Amino acid sequence: MKHSRSLFRRFLKVHFLFIFLPPIVLIFFFTFFGFSVNEEPLTLNPFYITLFLFGFIIVAFIVSSWLFFLRLRKRLTCLQEVMSFSANHNSFPKPISVQSDRMDEIDQLGSSFNWMIQQLEDSRKREYEEELLRHRLIANLSHDLRTPLTILRGHVTRLNKEAVSLEGQNSLTEMNHTITRVGDLMDDLLSYTLLTSGKHPFVPISTDIGRLVRASVAAWYPVFEEKEIQIDVDLPAEETFYWEADPQWMTRVLDNLFQNILRHAAEGEYANIVVDVVKEQIIVADKGPGMDNFSYERGAGIGLSASNYMLQKMKLKADFTSNENGTKVAISRA
Repeated sequence: MKHSRSLFRRFLKVHFLFIFLPPIVLIFFFTFFGFSVNEEPLTLNPFYITLFLFGFIIVAFIVSSWLFFLRLRKRLTCLQEVMSFSANHNSFPKPISVQSDRMDEIDQLGSSFNWMIQQLEDSRKREYEEELLRHRLIANLSHDLRTPLTILRGHVTRLNKEAVSLEGQNSLTEMNHTITRVGDLMDDLLSYTLLTSGKHPFVPISTDIGRLVRASVAAWYPVFEEKEIQIDVDLPAEETFYWEADPQWMTRVLDNLFQNILRHAAEGEYANIVVDVVKEQIIVADKGPGMDNFSYERGAGIGLSASNYMLQKMKLKADFTSNENGTKVAISRA
């Protein structure tokens, strides 16, 4: 193990050797040996000797200190540049060179910095491998569960054709509804996995938000009408605004919000969809029981997590306001 060396001790050693030692040697030499010219002793004025030695010490002190701190600043600047590069480029910096034979405080700092980089790289590698394994596991699980669900739905359909009691018919209806719900959850989970793994390409372009919302509402209008949900829309025909967003991702976010109204707030029989051009917002509201009232229908909120992920990638945000009278979602710039 290398012994560390102190910068302060080096500083004192340099100043003692090159500042104080030469005057001491000169004083010792003049005191005991003297100085002669043409074999005649030469006497010097003590005042000038003192002035010369004092001036030498001051000049030597300034020069050696300037050289010492210049080298120190150069080493610290190199370390700072490496750290700044990683911060500006959002990446891990390369390890810095460390002189193991010197190992002063700055070298110890550099060694600790290199160790931290290595730990972060190992952690990122493990995280990537775990994320890849989790995505593969979810994708395989979603695929494998579709077969037994399809078989169950087939048996439920066959039993529906048989003569069963009213209670049995209700049970079959609930089973069919549960199978559909599990299938929807698997679709949401698979969709979220594909999104976070980069399988769905993100292509942001300047998007006409008013036009996009009108197209989504038109596509969902028959579904709301079938469920007897009153739709109150405020979509300006002439005015609009633009976001730098992926149209497909934005449509999927709206689809998720409309689907949540059908799943969780259909009993309120009301949906309000507004495009606020002045505030540049998309507002979707309902009169359901609110997000705080837990129900089996809500599930794990996977669709909501996928929507939040897509909004963050598009530099947007969704603000939720929910109580027992309903839920309001306002989508705007982050």
